[in-house]
Amino acid sequence: MSRILITGKTGQVGYELQRSLQGLGEIIALDRSQMDLADLDQIRDVIRRVKPTLIVNPAAYTAVDKAESEPELAMRINGEAPGVMAEEAKKLGAAMIHYSTDYVFDGSKDGPYTEADPTCPVNVYGSSKLAGEQAIQAAGIPHLILRTSWVYSTHGKNFLLTMLRLARERDELSIVSDQFGAPTWSRTIADTTAHIVAQSLVHPDQQAWWSEHAGLYHLTAQGKTTWFGFTEAIMGHPSVTKKPQLKPILAKDYPVPAKRPTNSQLSSRLLMDTFCGLPQWADALALCQD
Repeated sequence: MSRILITGKTGQVGYELQRSLQGLGEIIALDRSQMDLADLDQIRDVIRRVKPTLIVNPAAYTAVDKAESEPELAMRINGEAPGVMAEEAKKLGAAMIHYSTDYVFDGSKDGPYTEADPTCPVNVYGSSKLAGEQAIQAAGIPHLILRTSWVYSTHGKNFLLTMLRLARERDELSIVSDQFGAPTWSRTIADTTAHIVAQSLVHPDQQAWWSEHAGLYHLTAQGKTTWFGFTEAIMGHPSVTKKPQLKPILAKDYPVPAKRPTNSQLSSRLLMDTFCGLPQWADALALCQD
């Protein structure tokens, strides 16, 4: 029976993974108090004790702006920790699924980024996540790196919940309208992960399956919008009774410590051709808000 270690169990994706992966093996879900990704020795100790057959790592340093003033901590959690997990997985003969971000790109491309496009992060967070990808790839283990974007859910800290709170508190909201991407529900990410894991488990030769499918994939909802369009869709749901006036603004008029890519679109065609379909972003959002 597979033993699946999930990090960051209270985070947006980690929370959903516990439900999605049920029935696919013994689930060992840990929070930061049980496995702190800033403590590399603790990571080693926990993995050696748990002895998982699969490590699923959604835990990360996700404070994009704060990372600019805490680059060492962001790099340890997002860059070094995944590499340590991969090293320990190699010793156990385990596989690893890791999540990354659209922020590994600079956003200058016209149209969606593919897995073959060169990376060029424009902030500390993106650089740290890219370092994590590279550390896992260098370890030479069976792995999947799933890049996603604009993640939201009904719990934790995310754009959806922030907008719903601000709608109750304010009569007008100014929202950036010149950055493009695909809002992606954490449940979509978790359910897609479970679908992939299930495919691997039913294959008669696990090693052959991983040899064929391991690598880098983009995993986002389909379609594109802006933060302004995302907010319009949120406020358009029947459950939102107090609807503030929305004012579109340019990113340059909303200065933040960390630069963001103008274009965060990721093409998920490779994942969909290989594993399964993905929903339109607006459809998934409506389901999340229902």
